[in-house]
Amino acid sequence: MEHSTSAQVPSDLPRDTTCITPRAALGRLPAYAAGKPASEVPGLVAYKLASNENPFGAVPAVREALASFADVNRYPDPTATALREALAEHLDVPAEDVVAGAGSLGALNQLLAAFAGTGEDGQPDEVVYAWRSFEAYPISVGLAGAASVQVPNLPDGSHDLDAMAAAVTERTRVILLCTPNNPTGPSLRDEAVREFLAKVPPHVVVVVDEAYTEFQRLVGLANGIDLYREHPNVVSLRTFSKAHGLAGLRVGYTVAQQNVTRHLRQSAPAFSVTEVAQLAAVASLKSIEQVDERVEQLVAERERVLRGLTELGWQYPETQANFVWLPLGEHSEQFSRACDEKALSVRRFGAEGVRVSFGEPEANTRFLELCASFPHLSTMPAPQQTADC
Repeated sequence: MEHSTSAQVPSDLPRDTTCITPRAALGRLPAYAAGKPASEVPGLVAYKLASNENPFGAVPAVREALASFADVNRYPDPTATALREALAEHLDVPAEDVVAGAGSLGALNQLLAAFAGTGEDGQPDEVVYAWRSFEAYPISVGLAGAASVQVPNLPDGSHDLDAMAAAVTERTRVILLCTPNNPTGPSLRDEAVREFLAKVPPHVVVVVDEAYTEFQRLVGLANGIDLYREHPNVVSLRTFSKAHGLAGLRVGYTVAQQNVTRHLRQSAPAFSVTEVAQLAAVASLKSIEQVDERVEQLVAERERVLRGLTELGWQYPETQANFVWLPLGEHSEQFSRACDEKALSVRRFGAEGVRVSFGEPEANTRFLELCASFPHLSTMPAPQQTADC
């Protein structure tokens, strides 16, 4: 007897698929908008400044690790042992305090799956975070079944920690602190975060999202690793995507005390970090001096661009990240189009502003040239100067 290789669908079944409905939460969630490639313009090299990527790429040791990997038929180590041990040595923390994830976003989703969702009474838990901040936050929180409590930033684009502390209720389970804040740029000060933590109930998990920590140079900024050592409810969330140039491999991690990590291991999807990604991350850590050199190149470009913007009369929030926020308001779309015409892609956030990543020197120079000719300057108050000693 011959058997059909595909299922036979009765011809009398209705073809209307409107009865297939997703979870109600999906209809309430915003869509994530990734940075787009730059438009092709004749005579100009196109540069993507829309995704906070490291334009200098990964170190040679990473490329060697990728080229030598052949065991694609084998599952990865589900606990990422080699990676956790390498991070433990690099950060001077116990390996048991490290949990890997598919990028810092994957690690964040593990945190939310473990600590925030629908409570036993059927009502959603609450997750408090500043807004505007990382645009994946409301998506991840909503998919976890929790409710977002968004606290507006201060006029300079920084977190309003007093208002965030006041927003904590008996339903609050997680607080997200993004430092430097994506997309606005400001970093949190150590003293301010410590004062904030003193106001937070000890059962509330405080996540210090530090995706851009390697680019920070000012003294006195909050450091999630230092804070987690002293506070059992603090989690440091970090990534290999930015400084290490491994955005395409999706390697992130959390560092927390065992009262947190034992739950994260339960909520982590099996094999979430591929073996090749783990090998690349370990190779990058072993070549940390070269990684630091690339970061210094990008920091130097950042300072050059910021000086140029200041000389041109532009005002912008303080940034210790690999991007700058231009609060252009209603002129955001016009500025984004002007960038497209110059083969530069930037990340526009509606009519709020534009985030521009620091890229190759040639791209940064072209960006400054565009700013010199753009008719509308930001009207935001000048950033406060922070002592570097």
